[in-house]
Amino acid sequence: MKCPYCGTESIKVIDSRPSEENNAIRRRRQCENCEKRFTTYETVESMPLIIVKKDNSREPYSRDKLMSGLVRSCHKRPVAMKSIDALVDDIENQLYNAMKKEVDSSQIGEIAMEGLKSLDEVAYVRFASIYREFRDINTFMDELKKILKEK
Repeated sequence: MKCPYCGTESIKVIDSRPSEENNAIRRRRQCENCEKRFTTYETVESMPLIIVKKDNSREPYSRDKLMSGLVRSCHKRPVAMKSIDALVDDIENQLYNAMKKEVDSSQIGEIAMEGLKSLDEVAYVRFASIYREFRDINTFMDELKKILKEK
């Protein structure tokens, strides 16, 4: 670390605490040469995650895209936004803990469906109908029968 004022590498940390959002460490530093103070923030460097789609195209992971799909599935259902947020956090944790740079969209879909199944079965069926591309009522009924068997 170099002092932004004089360029010296002789810096000491005089205060360290979590940032307000709790996603970084705020450090107050002082140059031992010119004695000027400045603040730095440390964050965890996240590994970029690439999603491999069904057609083998690739795109960067988007939390917003996953969130919007789950919110649409839960539209007019008694599911709190806090629960959807927690589900997205859980999905992201599973993806990042796998330590892969590329993940199939099918894997994300399966994890999302498992989470929705425990939150709201109607939202689960809505999500599954889009994700699994139900083509007719029989496919839809088969999925409903699976749910009923598990009860």
